Amino acid sequence: MNELPAPLEIPGATHLHSGKVRDLYTLEDGNLLMVASDRISAYDFILDPVIPEKGAILTRMSLWWFDQLAAVIPNHVISDEVPEIVAGRALIVEPLDMFPVECVARGYLTGSGLSDYRATGHVCGIDLPAGLVDGSKLPAPIFTPASKAEFGDHDENITFADVETAVGEPTAAALRELTLSIYELAEGIAREQGIILADTKFEFGSRADGVIVLADEVLTPDSSRFWPVEDYEPGRAQPSFDKQIVRNWLTSPESGWDKASNTQPPALPEAVIERTRARYIEAYERLTGETW
Repeated sequence: MNELPAPLEIPGATHLHSGKVRDLYTLEDGNLLMVASDRISAYDFILDPVIPEKGAILTRMSLWWFDQLAAVIPNHVISDEVPEIVAGRALIVEPLDMFPVECVARGYLTGSGLSDYRATGHVCGIDLPAGLVDGSKLPAPIFTPASKAEFGDHDENITFADVETAVGEPTAAALRELTLSIYELAEGIAREQGIILADTKFEFGSRADGVIVLADEVLTPDSSRFWPVEDYEPGRAQPSFDKQIVRNWLTSPESGWDKASNTQPPALPEAVIERTRARYIEAYERLTGETW
């Protein structure tokens, strides 16, 4: 695993934490500054160079989705009026007591869920019908939580019982209900724009009064699988609006990189960078109806 770059020096902000894409700062008033960088990662490596405007795209898409979901659940956004050095790719958000669980909803079978299903016939302890293939639509959306991994580690799928142990039975039930209700609403909105929301990850936190709040990013290509409706065909990997272009290049003979080598991947070619940037922009424009 490679090192994270040094955080930006932002006046009035103290660096708190960095992930693969986001940097978190505390502000003098006690609120938080969440900055989306242009970094891109794959196979647990941060890659070079960055994807231009990626952080701004993710931030604007999250803001759009927070607006769509405002009637269903409160969110942590206070303002998008941020220091000039991070303008357009940062948000001021409220501090929350974050739940130590990745809340994943799946409406289709792919990715780690497909791997678990092929090995065991179920996903996160949920039995599924026999004969499903890559991209199969599930009989109903399912809640498939994951543990929150430290930087450099993989998130691991866990069972609902594990969530109950981590946060208590009432909170676990509330997180499952919220995850599935938000997913079903968002899936309908995306489908109207010709996009299948195959699965997505939410993060929730709690205010001091116990109210559960939607936090972090939401329904972006980094946290979700978006598939174009017109290209959907179960039984194969689906074209997607995310960094699959990067993954495909890294594992192709052209890159010369061995995934099993545990060595830093080579620099991304300009063509791969531009195609990835274009795919993120296309997702934003198709979903929101706005021109980037």
